[in-house]
Amino acid sequence: MTASNEIPPSPAPEDSSPSTRLVEVGRRFAQRIDTVNMPVYRGSSVLFDSLAETEAAGKAVGVGQRHASTYATVGTPTTFALMDAIADIEGGGVACRAALMPSGLAAITTALLAFLAPGDHLLVSDSVYGPMRVFCEGMLARIGVETEYFDPAAGDEIAERVRPRTRVIYLESPGSYTFEIQDVPAICAMARARGIVTMIDNAWGSPTFARPFDWGVDLSILPLTKYWSGHADVLMGAVVIRESLWPKLWATVRQLGLCVGGDDAFLVLRGLRTAEVRMQRHQQSALLVAQWLATRPEVARVLHPALPTHPQHTRWQRDFKGSSGLFSIELRGPTDAGAQRAALVALCEKRRHFHIGYSWGGFESLIMPARLNGLRHVAPWAGGPLIRLHIGLEDPEDLIADLETGFAAMATALG
Repeated sequence: MTASNEIPPSPAPEDSSPSTRLVEVGRRFAQRIDTVNMPVYRGSSVLFDSLAETEAAGKAVGVGQRHASTYATVGTPTTFALMDAIADIEGGGVACRAALMPSGLAAITTALLAFLAPGDHLLVSDSVYGPMRVFCEGMLARIGVETEYFDPAAGDEIAERVRPRTRVIYLESPGSYTFEIQDVPAICAMARARGIVTMIDNAWGSPTFARPFDWGVDLSILPLTKYWSGHADVLMGAVVIRESLWPKLWATVRQLGLCVGGDDAFLVLRGLRTAEVRMQRHQQSALLVAQWLATRPEVARVLHPALPTHPQHTRWQRDFKGSSGLFSIELRGPTDAGAQRAALVALCEKRRHFHIGYSWGGFESLIMPARLNGLRHVAPWAGGPLIRLHIGLEDPEDLIADLETGFAAMATALG
């Protein structure tokens, strides 16, 4: 017997052949059942009841109307839910839209392609993520966009570098590996007065410790692979953009055919539910480890913006609501290249809790030497060996003990 509130599924017509019934049955379930997490929508084709409905949807997709879809590359309920969530969290009350990309790097390159054309001039912080620099000096250069780098600790004094064809200023605060804090509000105010679009890589502070739209940026670029997902098992990026600029970004996304699948979108949606709790733990543990490292004789400097010793600590206090699990240390030690290599191998390899890996933002702790040779034009690294650490969700005392063992191994290797 069917319960009074249950709507039975629609079966295939009785006169259908067995092969047709195999295709048609079980594709609809009309009763609504609420679950804690939104279900995953997997699909490619989007179905319509009429040609008029198809045509209307096509027009809506063309102008980037929210939740309009003609094909799963445009969106499904799962991907739209994630887009809305990201825009709400990252936008922080500012009218924003979000587009999903298959990786953080795809988000960077798509944003730049959306707002740059041959003959344009691009200003970029000298501390940016390495693959971003490769894209600027590779593909952007080939299409006639000139990239100029500026001091990663700069403020609005970069106005003197602005040219008539400057279209975009690209920021990253803190900077990759060296963790400079830029005066983003001052730069954005200067850029807005000149009609220049500002973009920021907000990997370090998102999703809970930085509100870049409060600083005045136009686009925030997010590697959802990292803290948003938090479990080192998905690749995804996003561009969050002021609604007035959405049509230009959306047109580029559509022309490039960029999209993500429902399963990956579900994983990020699931990860963001615990993001606040995880970020607080990353922050607390990283500060404990950083403070301990600051006492070590092997460490010349700890590059962590939340420490009072950081040169832009006051800016960090003004702009950020907290600090994540990522920071760097500069080692004291030999200047000889061979001895430096031996020291790095001894410190980084065969650790119990720190694993060698490029990414970060998951639950695990990571260690990675920086390779900055040739990657800086304006502010080249002049210090000793640089090590980037990501402090995960392990007990910080275990992580400290692991690093202590690494320092002992380093001392043995150096004789």
